[in-house]
Amino acid sequence: MPDSGSPATPAAAARTASPLSLILLGTGVFLLVLAPLLAWYVTPRAKATPVDVDVTTVFTGTGSYFDTEALRTRKRQKITITRHVLGDVAASEESGRAVWDVSTAVDTPRTLALKDPRKAFQWTTERWVTDRRSNAPVHCCGEAPTRFDGDAYLKFPFDVEKKSYRWWDNTLGAAVPLRFAGTKKIQGYPGYRFTGSVPATRTGSRQVPGKLVGRPRQGQIQAEEWYANSGIELVVERRTGRILYAAISPLKTLRAPGGRRDAVTLLRGEHLRFTPATQRAQVRLATADSDRLALVSGPLPVGAAMAGGAGALIGVVLVVRGRRGDGQS
Repeated sequence: MPDSGSPATPAAAARTASPLSLILLGTGVFLLVLAPLLAWYVTPRAKATPVDVDVTTVFTGTGSYFDTEALRTRKRQKITITRHVLGDVAASEESGRAVWDVSTAVDTPRTLALKDPRKAFQWTTERWVTDRRSNAPVHCCGEAPTRFDGDAYLKFPFDVEKKSYRWWDNTLGAAVPLRFAGTKKIQGYPGYRFTGSVPATRTGSRQVPGKLVGRPRQGQIQAEEWYANSGIELVVERRTGRILYAAISPLKTLRAPGGRRDAVTLLRGEHLRFTPATQRAQVRLATADSDRLALVSGPLPVGAAMAGGAGALIGVVLVVRGRRGDGQS
């Protein structure tokens, strides 16, 4: 009979693995699981329009406007457009929508000094609701205007392509096709450039004295409002769709009913464009957002997969060696 107190045979020896090998193996497996999660789950959700925005952009340039007190058009004046975008976080949460309230003030030198959008030469408020991932318009939540469409307005979709997009022109009340026109650097940062224009289009009517539009024998008359934009230029950050630079040349006029010529120039902007300060702010925001998206969609999942594979492989090798060593003891 065998002696019960004799040493254990090699086959019966305890087989253990070192703590280091187990840590490497566990970490490697974790990173291998994390890599596809980053690529297929986190990255698509990172490409979502922010809801907590609070951004002001300013356009400036020269132009003309109709002085209602003097009843004449004043030329070669500084025109300033100030747009403030504020996200409605409460309305956006867990809905998959981005709800932005937008205030746009058009100022002349006189009204700009008042520092009150309600006293601006022209002031409009809007409520924009878009799908956070596709940037498509969502018709709900008290949006205004209620019938807007297009691919872009305050921003472009993520992963901008070298193709034409439909940009919503709120003065026209319709989408305008913008064609890809190459690349352009804004404050040293490259972006995709898009250009377009709006031919003279009737947009509405307003009641004015007949003499204002060449009908002196008539008292009040419903004059036709016309709008054109001879040059729209937008430079867009490719990955995020953020607008780095914008320039517009709007023209708003009045015509007599059925008239073929402009009788009054209400507003003419000659290449109104983002101020340098606005350009720098937009580039700064775009850089931060783009770098974050690039990290999540590229280096992080790739690095996690490579590190996870290496860690798991080394861990397995160490575990196997440890067991062999225990078996030979």
